[in-house]
Amino acid sequence: MTTDPGGLSRAADPRPAATRPEGPGTGLLTDHYELTMLRAALRDGSAQRRAVFEVFARHLPGGRRYGVVAGTGRLLDAIERFRFDRAELGFLRESGIIDEATGEFLAGYRFSGDIWGYGEGDCYFPGSPLLVVDGTFAEAVILETLILSVLNHDCAIAAAASRMVTAAGGRPLIEMGSRRTHEMAAVASARAAHLAGFESTSNLRAGYEFAVPTGGTSSHAFTLLHAGERAAFAAQLDALGPSTTLLVDAYDVAAAVRTAVQVAGPGLGAVRIDSGDLAVIAREVRALLDSLGATGTRIVLTGDLDEYSIAALAAAPVDGYGVGTSLVTGSGTPTAALVYKLVARADQAGPGQPLRAVAKRSVGKPGRGGRKWAARRLDDSGTAVDELVSTAELPPDSRYRLLLRELVRGGKVVGAEPLAAARDRHRAGLAELPPHARQLSRGYQAIPTVMEPDGTGSDESG
Repeated sequence: MTTDPGGLSRAADPRPAATRPEGPGTGLLTDHYELTMLRAALRDGSAQRRAVFEVFARHLPGGRRYGVVAGTGRLLDAIERFRFDRAELGFLRESGIIDEATGEFLAGYRFSGDIWGYGEGDCYFPGSPLLVVDGTFAEAVILETLILSVLNHDCAIAAAASRMVTAAGGRPLIEMGSRRTHEMAAVASARAAHLAGFESTSNLRAGYEFAVPTGGTSSHAFTLLHAGERAAFAAQLDALGPSTTLLVDAYDVAAAVRTAVQVAGPGLGAVRIDSGDLAVIAREVRALLDSLGATGTRIVLTGDLDEYSIAALAAAPVDGYGVGTSLVTGSGTPTAALVYKLVARADQAGPGQPLRAVAKRSVGKPGRGGRKWAARRLDDSGTAVDELVSTAELPPDSRYRLLLRELVRGGKVVGAEPLAAARDRHRAGLAELPPHARQLSRGYQAIPTVMEPDGTGSDESG
């Protein structure tokens, strides 16, 4: 065991990534309407036409100034496991959802197309083509729900986490929201938070699956289990040593701090405060610890924190934060508002057919047809100026950074990478944005999205 900067113990990933077990099939993580479309397309012969779908956001929800790409690694794994077993196909047939032809197609389903996407951890803006799925209509259309459910959740969590990291101003954060959301959403949230800069998580599954450092203190229940705080602290220290973090707000904070230092000595690792006026209490506890000679003992704050309350604690003598509910609910914005839309298709089935740009014209939800490419244009100082989205492939140019990476080629994942790479990419991508991008107040996107040429497209365009 080691200790993270917030004074919380953490464990390293117990096994190499190559030995991690495969999960169950993901085929039924699909909306009924996708199989309705598939069944009809197989019947009329359009299923094998080449089709290009894109994932993008029309706006950034919550008045945020940038979005964060997260979930790509989880999504690539889920697409590899997109299968329908015999029992699942039996359910679909018996329910009347599919016919025999559709069942035969699904029984042999393997995505064989190409997928491009923004690098995980990068920032994005309205109109950014976060993911481009190029394959047959039949292969691509039934991935819609899986793709959106992963990306909408993880991007929302990562955006909230990124803002919290900014608010913390270099102080470490631990993700502690597992008891406030669905059990598997908790694992995904821990991964997305770490990608965006959180140091660790309390979720052990995230540590096991994604090598996110884990940490944990104790709850008030452990204190209440014992005759008093002295007995509880002694038991925890005996088991974990003086570097542990003691919870000191079960009764009287000042009395608990004195007891903690008496039992542990001035080398106590940290104390955690979970209630009350955190700024005032933190100052009082810092002064008390220093007077007792525990000048190196850290103070960790928890208790319904979000980016705004963290920012308000900037002047307090705090060494780290634990965030739960606000993190796993996207700090009030639990979805990234991403959509999955057809932007180009062939008129006939078969390889080599030319693509036609297509887009709907719904009031309030217009689309832009044509397969897109994207780059971030930079000024001479390396600061982002705008997001360039083009229907023509962009050549390398020193004036901008190309954003789309090849993720899947011919059905084979080629863009997998360690979570640490996404974490580094987010740090660099955020630093590239102008300073006002990191403001917590509601506002407009940090840089404009420029469409070149205007690929509005329609069912009539070529």
